[in-house]
Amino acid sequence: MERRSKEHVPTLDVYTDGSLKLLGKARCGGWAFIVVRLNKEEYYAAGYEHSTTNQRMELIAAIKGLEYAEQNRRHNEKVIIYSDSAYLVNCYVQEWYHGWQANGWVNASKKEVANKDLWMKLIPYFDSFWYDFRKVEGHAGDYWNEQCDKLAQDQAENLKMEWRKTNG
Repeated sequence: MERRSKEHVPTLDVYTDGSLKLLGKARCGGWAFIVVRLNKEEYYAAGYEHSTTNQRMELIAAIKGLEYAEQNRRHNEKVIIYSDSAYLVNCYVQEWYHGWQANGWVNASKKEVANKDLWMKLIPYFDSFWYDFRKVEGHAGDYWNEQCDKLAQDQAENLKMEWRKTNG
């Protein structure tokens, strides 16, 4: 019989989200992450980018959250990334990245993998025991996901308003 530890592994929960607002041809993106320890907000950050996609914003939010967590997680604390992005979580769970790497960063459609620069930053976390990625349903009442969504939406909206002021 396999022996399993009954010891509880403490976790640092990181909620991430990305957003995209369109204004004509302008693509205003926002990203955010919230770090939760023992069901209390410990830290959050948010930002924005011009000329982007929603998928890039989702991945950047995860990368920024992971970078924070890597520097601030406690010894033997597992980091769990919660995201409503199927793009991010399915890549981790279904291990798409193994196929991409084996095929020279070409996907099943024989096209270059989109966002390779960001995936390259995420893959080391995918392969570590100390990091896990879990899907949450967006806009379904998960408190931390909703808060994170609001931060990302606000960033994209602020960028959109700024763009409108400077570009008429």
